[in-house]
Amino acid sequence: MANLKNNKRAVLTEGPIGKTLFSLTVPMAVGIVGMFAFNLTDTFFVSRLGIRELAAISFTFPVELVLSRFALGLSVGAASVVSRAIGKGDWDEVKRLTTDGLALSIFFVAIFIVAGLLTMDKVFGMMGATGETVPLVKQYMRIWYMGLIFVVFPMVSNNVIRATGDTKTPAMIMLGSVAINIILDPLLIFGLGPFPRMGLAGAAIATVFARMTMFVISFYIVYHRLGMITFRIPPMPVLIDSWRRVLYISVPAAATRMIVPLSQGILTSIVAAFGVKAVASFGVALKIEMFAFTPVMALSSVLAAFVGQNWGAGRFDRMRRGMSVGNRFAFASGLVFFAALILLGRPIASIFSRDREVLSGIALYLAIVPASYFMQGIVFMVIGNLNVMNKPYHAAALGIGQAFILTVPFAYLGRHLYGLPGVFIGLAVSFLIAGTIAHRFLWRQVDAVERETKLVAAQTAVIEE
Repeated sequence: MANLKNNKRAVLTEGPIGKTLFSLTVPMAVGIVGMFAFNLTDTFFVSRLGIRELAAISFTFPVELVLSRFALGLSVGAASVVSRAIGKGDWDEVKRLTTDGLALSIFFVAIFIVAGLLTMDKVFGMMGATGETVPLVKQYMRIWYMGLIFVVFPMVSNNVIRATGDTKTPAMIMLGSVAINIILDPLLIFGLGPFPRMGLAGAAIATVFARMTMFVISFYIVYHRLGMITFRIPPMPVLIDSWRRVLYISVPAAATRMIVPLSQGILTSIVAAFGVKAVASFGVALKIEMFAFTPVMALSSVLAAFVGQNWGAGRFDRMRRGMSVGNRFAFASGLVFFAALILLGRPIASIFSRDREVLSGIALYLAIVPASYFMQGIVFMVIGNLNVMNKPYHAAALGIGQAFILTVPFAYLGRHLYGLPGVFIGLAVSFLIAGTIAHRFLWRQVDAVERETKLVAAQTAVIEE
């Protein structure tokens, strides 16, 4: 890890770009896989309790997803402003923004805990939870809500660590928490050894404890090893300015991320016209797709720190080259996964189901949609770059536009023209169009940001003279 506490300089403004990005992306990808594994672990063990328990934890997932997406948006905003401050070499500003960003996360956690506990019956009732399922849902969520600080705070602090150019440490923290969750889940859920059988409550406690470990370790690193936290209480105008800068990026970033599950829900309703088995195959295909995009998602997060530091340091040439590397990687990665899924799509599908219709549906999806992955990956890259370039509303417009102007309408049109294959063709076409638009749009925004930054610097120099 870069010891920024003693060596207070940006670490991503020097060195070979390709090698630097690759060395940061690998551990980041491992961390993302760890995040997926965390969610799958609870589902796997709870499924052994029975259908009611599995249904109960399924009801909790949308609420957890919405809050975690908001936390992710908050972490994107904090990492964006911190990475630029590191690039400028302003360590006082780094500490102030890091501290205020973490304080902001605690503020929102307090609101979410109170609101969540008071609205459980109404929220889960609207989602369709009834009868014996409701007490099970509440049994899990009471504990989960009380441990919400351990979900939000580590997400923000880990992204701040990544803003320094260190992706290995957050990945190790995440993998450590996954290991703890895997160990504790069977012990607490089934009451193995000296532990009492706690069922869903045990799953919730295991999750909270594992995330609490992340909280402690990430705080120790940010405060003690990196020296990025100050306990000096700022004047109220300074605190409000910090929160405003973070929220300017966080709110649209969170909205963009929450669009994904919403649009997937609409697409699922379109696929549902072809029956339950079509929905099952679509759901499995989306999970496979999630793993296929892991390298691109990892590099996108790495580029956020890289772009922020180089922009803050005025290294626009280096910033541009980094973005070009990212786009080329997304293009190549998409083609590789397309070829792999053409060859391995059906064997992979057979892991999840033995039903012929479900297998055919998964294979059909994986034969059509991955042909556009190389352009969808570019969309991921562009949205991440726009956020760190302080263009969050442009990023949100791109994400929302892709979902509701391209993806959903094209899928709906494809359903009426060619049935289920038409839905998947519509998705692929929308990805291709969105990627082309995003690629062109990015470079226009880079030109604009460079002009604006140089103009402000020139005006500042004149004033100082």
